[in-house]
Amino acid sequence: MRLMIAGGGGFRVPLVYRALCAGPFAGLVDELVLYDVDAGRLAAIEAVIGDMPPAGGSTPVVVVSTDLREALTGADMVFAAIRPGGTAGRIADERVALDLGLLGQETTGAGGISYALRSIPRMLELAEAMRRHCPEAWLINFTNPAGMVTEALEPVLGRKVIGICDSAGGLVHRAARAVGAPLTEGTLDGVGYFGLNHLGWLYRLAPGGQDLLPGLLSDHAALESLEEGRLFGQHTLLQLGCLPNEYLYYYYQTAQATDAIRRQQETRGASIHHQQSALYPALAKAPHAFELWDGARRAREEGYLAEARTRGEQRDESDLAGGGYERVALSVMRALSGGGSAQLILNVPNAPVLPSGALATAEVAVPGLPPDAVVEVPCEVTPDGALPLAQARPGGQFLTLMQHVKEVERLTIRAVAHGERSAAVGAFAAHPLIGSAELGELLLTGYEAAFPELAQLWGPKASDT
Repeated sequence: MRLMIAGGGGFRVPLVYRALCAGPFAGLVDELVLYDVDAGRLAAIEAVIGDMPPAGGSTPVVVVSTDLREALTGADMVFAAIRPGGTAGRIADERVALDLGLLGQETTGAGGISYALRSIPRMLELAEAMRRHCPEAWLINFTNPAGMVTEALEPVLGRKVIGICDSAGGLVHRAARAVGAPLTEGTLDGVGYFGLNHLGWLYRLAPGGQDLLPGLLSDHAALESLEEGRLFGQHTLLQLGCLPNEYLYYYYQTAQATDAIRRQQETRGASIHHQQSALYPALAKAPHAFELWDGARRAREEGYLAEARTRGEQRDESDLAGGGYERVALSVMRALSGGGSAQLILNVPNAPVLPSGALATAEVAVPGLPPDAVVEVPCEVTPDGALPLAQARPGGQFLTLMQHVKEVERLTIRAVAHGERSAAVGAFAAHPLIGSAELGELLLTGYEAAFPELAQLWGPKASDT
């Protein structure tokens, strides 16, 4: 199999390579093609891979390329993890919002809309190139905001695009371990989870038929062993009756999160930018490139969601070890390739649905959302693709928030697809963490100043606001 990674100079690419060399995914890929527009980043990641300790298994041939046509030709699978504007762009995503007194975060709120306005056009170009050069290939999308980008690509690639994120699956497996009923990898027996990317809730955990979630929510010690338990606190979780995805911290504790980000010496984006600006040139010529990269990776993992943790709280070793995104993506790839079906939480259209049990007559995976809306839910993956499993209808507060954010996502996609500046302003204004037409205009104006290329989106049909 030939696997192409768009964004092959990305920081996490060595994790994909490592997983392909040993363990359950060894031998799955014969040729790994790393494509990137930045030859310097490719050289750095190639040096890290070349310096990795032997894994004891088979190793794919690694090819690097800055030619998209060459990289795509013959590909069976494409992973996409691109960041238009680089880490410097992330700084602006965060800072423009913070300067207006709003949450400044990479994928949530204003920063996520700005990121999408840059990433969707480039991802549409990739999808069109795939249709020309590898029309049978599947696209497994890591590019953020993952759910929104996946929905934007669906008209081009149909079922051939699947969005992934490891935060929902990580939550489920942590919760299952906390109740003493760990799930076998690739199975989600008795799991109920509904939402959008970075906006979901674990509402049922019944691997043996009995729902263990109420007992977990009532067990203070068990909750304290979970990052989400410490993040939200038992009182809030008992009121909700479920376990939220960690990114809901930005909705439930918006003021606290914004204040914490402001108090930090630099934003998360600035920290990563400064780290990588120094790291990448060093990697290309370092005698021990892998050791240098791995130390930077652990430091980066330690800083993840730092604004949500109490002073002195450390992340668990399992959180620092890696093994998230790449294992989800490779599990999807293996199932699509005929290596056995797998159940995973993925970003896919809300219908058609795979009914099950009491939900055997379900028409959509998440009742209350449109059939073509991309949702994040448990799915069954086979060589025919990923079908969502029917979920219970979300309670009022959960569904209302999902509907609200889905409207924002669709306005953002419309802004890019049709060149409508007014839709972009509307997306900012409609977001529940913004909620103001005046702020919507100020935000877009600020992002246009930071990213002049955004003006190219607004074609002759665009209407000024």
